[in-house]
Amino acid sequence: MEASTPAAQVDLRGQTRNLALATLAFAISFWAWNIIAPLGVRYTEQLGLSNGQKSLLVATPVLVGSLGRIVAGALTDRFGGRLMFPVLMVIASPFVVLVAVAGNRGSYGLLLVFGFFLGIAGTTFAVGIPFVNAWYEKSRRGFATGVFGAGMGGTALSAFFTPRLVKWIGYTQTHVLIAAALVGVAVLCWFAMRNSPAWSPSTESVVPKLAAASKLAVTWQMAFLYAVAFGGFVAFSTYLPTYLKDIYDFDLTAAGTRTAGFAVAAVVARPIGGTLSDRVGPRNVVATSLAGTAVMALVVSFQPPLEVPAGASFVVLAAFLGLGTGGVFAWVARLAPPAQVGSVTGIVGAAGGLGGFFPPLVMGATYEWLLPGYGVGLTLLAVVAAGALAFTFLGIKERTTREAPAG
Repeated sequence: MEASTPAAQVDLRGQTRNLALATLAFAISFWAWNIIAPLGVRYTEQLGLSNGQKSLLVATPVLVGSLGRIVAGALTDRFGGRLMFPVLMVIASPFVVLVAVAGNRGSYGLLLVFGFFLGIAGTTFAVGIPFVNAWYEKSRRGFATGVFGAGMGGTALSAFFTPRLVKWIGYTQTHVLIAAALVGVAVLCWFAMRNSPAWSPSTESVVPKLAAASKLAVTWQMAFLYAVAFGGFVAFSTYLPTYLKDIYDFDLTAAGTRTAGFAVAAVVARPIGGTLSDRVGPRNVVATSLAGTAVMALVVSFQPPLEVPAGASFVVLAAFLGLGTGGVFAWVARLAPPAQVGSVTGIVGAAGGLGGFFPPLVMGATYEWLLPGYGVGLTLLAVVAAGALAFTFLGIKERTTREAPAG
């Protein structure tokens, strides 16, 4: 059994530095994880892909980045973030380059294979949540996990800079640069990052820890909510360049710029959601997020005209999704037993990633098979968000929120 030292009894100096390092590592990992999506239009034209093939290509890295979080979170409980961050970034770096090799060969099959393993970069989320959680006292964990979660802005960096870097320095060179950045940040984390003195390693093996976490009601409650909030963000971040090309006929760079704006809005909203959760409670923040998401999904489904109506609609939608991602993990930090935060985070994070895996496939299928446009897929998002809103109030009893263990 592991013991977790109360944060109030230890010296937590260095928490800001370690939070900053974790956020940096998360951001560069998410850039690598999302490097295929901003070039989806390029691959479609180069390989003559159908909508279904294109959707599968941009969604494939999400699969491993999601399921891999389950193992990464449990391993973090045992080995700590200071080891797990560098290891995962170094393992992911060769696959960034191999994606470029597959692209240069014009091989859709190899793009899928290397994109699958590229998903390893997306597992760092499950490392960072327990890592920063241990660095902060309970009353500030919503803030800490919200700030760390802003590292999902790596998707904005990828959407904005990846197409431009391809133009400026070349396709292969761009992938080599991102791989080198992964390795460089891994080295920085190895030498500058430290595990919190309030954290102690688990001595249990991974499988029993995951089994124990899977028996907690909070794990599945938060997994469902995160699948909607974070899944919605991931789905739009990966598929929005394609959506903007199909609906508004933007080129690669213009679509990437607007996708970056969407991601930035969610990134800014995430720490706000975490901080507000510390003050008004995560239930209220998550409920606001889901209600806003349902409404804005319906608004977007009507394809508002360019430029301000459409842009404002997507930015507001992103902000609501960002609030929800911050609120859910503030709730996790409040309810999950300290010894199991990594394992719970892994399962919840996996659910969030899987929530982002299926919508692009649905969007591609409904666009191609049912009728032109994405109204069906967006309406489904609104319905799911409304269902999650009801679950937030009816499915999570008030007594559950009082069962949080002492810091």
